[in-house]
Amino acid sequence: MPARVEPCLALLASKPPEGPAGGYEVKWDGYRVAVHVELGGKVRILTRGGQHWTDRFPTLAKAVRELGPGTMILDGEAVILDEQGRSDFNLLVASLSGRGGRKVSSDTVLYAFDLLYLDGHDISMLSLEERRMLLDPLLENGSDAIRLSEMFDTDGASLFASAAELGLEGIVAKRLDAPYRSGRGGDWRKVKCIQAYTFVVIGYEPSTSSTGAIGSLMLAARKGDDLVYVGNVGTGFSDAVARRLRKELDAIATKRPIIRVKAKSAVYVEPIIAAEIEYRAWTGDGKLRHASFKGVREASDEITIYEVID
Repeated sequence: MPARVEPCLALLASKPPEGPAGGYEVKWDGYRVAVHVELGGKVRILTRGGQHWTDRFPTLAKAVRELGPGTMILDGEAVILDEQGRSDFNLLVASLSGRGGRKVSSDTVLYAFDLLYLDGHDISMLSLEERRMLLDPLLENGSDAIRLSEMFDTDGASLFASAAELGLEGIVAKRLDAPYRSGRGGDWRKVKCIQAYTFVVIGYEPSTSSTGAIGSLMLAARKGDDLVYVGNVGTGFSDAVARRLRKELDAIATKRPIIRVKAKSAVYVEPIIAAEIEYRAWTGDGKLRHASFKGVREASDEITIYEVID
C-alpha cells in the first residue's frame, strides 16, 4: 500500500468539454484529502500537499473506519455545508480556526469521488468507471459524514447551467475510461461558475469604522518570477475575520514591501499568506473587478498563485 499518492488534478476549462466517455460531478469547495485505512484500522488523512490532518478531522476518521474494508485509499474533498447544502470554504476555514490554527472540526463532511486502493489491491489502473463501481456500494451503508460525490451521466452544458443557478462553484468533467493519473494530465477538467483564484497578500489598509480590523487586503499575482499588484479586496469577510486577519498580518508586517501601493494608510507584510478571491472580471489596467474575499489558504496547503500572462 503506497504511503501517499499524488492527486489527480483538474485542468481549468472555459466550458464543459464535449465528447463521449464523460461523466460530471459537482465541484466541491473545501480541502482535497486522501483518506488511508491501513491494517489494524489505522487511519491517515492527508491534505493535497501531504500534511497529516487526521487529528483535525476525527469525525471523518471514525466514519471511514466503520466502512468495513481492511485497507483502502479514498480520494475526496473535505467540506462544510451551508444551510442550502452548498459547500462553503469560509465556514471550513472558520471551523479549523483559520491560518495556522489547530482546531478540530467535527462538522466536516467528506465527499468521496474516487477509490485508489482496496483490500490489498492497487486499483488505480482500472478505469474511473470500474473504480466507481467499487466505490459506490462501499459508501451505501456508511455514516452521513462520508458521502458519495454523485456522478451525472448528462449533458455538461445543462448541468453547468443548473450549477450556476444553484450558486455552486462549478462542475468537474471526468473521462470514465481513464485510469487514475497524478498531476494535471487533462483527464479531469473543471469549469467554474464564478471566477475564483488564489492571490498573494502583500499588505492591508486598516478599517476606518472598526478598530483593530482590516478594511481591505492588498493583493498581488505572479508575473514570471515577479509579483504585480492587482488591486484590493474589501468585502467578503465578517468583522471577526477582519480582526483575526489584522492580528495575523501585523505579526508579519515589514517596512520593506515587495511592491509599493499608492495608499497613505497601507501596512505592508511579508508575501507569505495567500487568499482565495472571487471576482467578476479585470479592469483595463489589470486590477480585479468586483472582488470578494473567500478565505485564507493555510501555509501547509499546496496552492497555485494566479499568474498574469501578457
